[in-house]
Amino acid sequence: MEMQAKIDLSVNIGGCTLKNPVITASGTFGYGREFVDFMDIERLGAIAVKGLTMQPRPGNKPPRLVETPSGLINAIGLENVGIKKFIEVKAPYLKQLDTKIIANISGFSPEEYAGMTELLCEAEAADLIEANLSCPNIKHGGIAFGSDPKMMADITAELKRRSAVPVIVKLSPNVTDIAMMARVAEENGADAVSLVNTFLALAIDVEQRRPVLGNVTGGLSGPAIRPIAVRMTWQVAQAVSIPVMGMGGIATARDALEFLIAGACCVAPGTACFVNPAAPVEVLEGIEDYMRRHNMTRLDELIGSLSVESD
Repeated sequence: MEMQAKIDLSVNIGGCTLKNPVITASGTFGYGREFVDFMDIERLGAIAVKGLTMQPRPGNKPPRLVETPSGLINAIGLENVGIKKFIEVKAPYLKQLDTKIIANISGFSPEEYAGMTELLCEAEAADLIEANLSCPNIKHGGIAFGSDPKMMADITAELKRRSAVPVIVKLSPNVTDIAMMARVAEENGADAVSLVNTFLALAIDVEQRRPVLGNVTGGLSGPAIRPIAVRMTWQVAQAVSIPVMGMGGIATARDALEFLIAGACCVAPGTACFVNPAAPVEVLEGIEDYMRRHNMTRLDELIGSLSVESD
């Protein structure tokens, strides 16, 4: 019986090796422990925890979720335990897992981003740091860090100076040119970029003629955004040489393969976890099966393999 060659699914992000490309999208997987009854979370390449802020946050007033055709709009408002409680209470459990931990951080000033990065590194509480730059800069009229190239450049450079672990910049899709923003992140030292974050959306109760969400607007995620996210991932992968981590509507292995073929080195199911908590492991198994069927032994053979030339 012929032995099948072993498949190498490992991915390198700024010197940190993930055993496979399947991670979880921040905000959809809690702090990891919530999913242990549904799957073996140590099979994943990495776990991105719920977005962390300097101080604990109760989140926005309800309603905070509304379903849409093939999607979900959320306005959770960064509800979380705060960076210090995460380090003291959540991190010890995560650190004993055989998978990498990505700490997603959100700040309302450059100082908050820098401070959280230093705290995480001092406590050795994360293997990688993902900076969510979609938050409003309260010192500059509420404009999101990730929509202003100068602010993105400054904060990325500062995070790299403060961090002892690789820094991932999470890109907002709510910009005119996401490839240009990715280049700004790369030029200022980012070890990787992740995309996409949610799309700004609005749902209206037509009988009441009022917003459905307590926050008025929210972020659209789920299968509805996947084709746009794949397109943006493809554009960004062509524009930068650093790793690109793809997300946005991934529910199945086929969905994930689109991102990988478009140029992503990692894929992150998110909203799908609410419907099927085992989705990340199923995606991983599907990628492995695809590679076996196509006689691939290294993930590099799959990443960025899209052919757009006409026959």
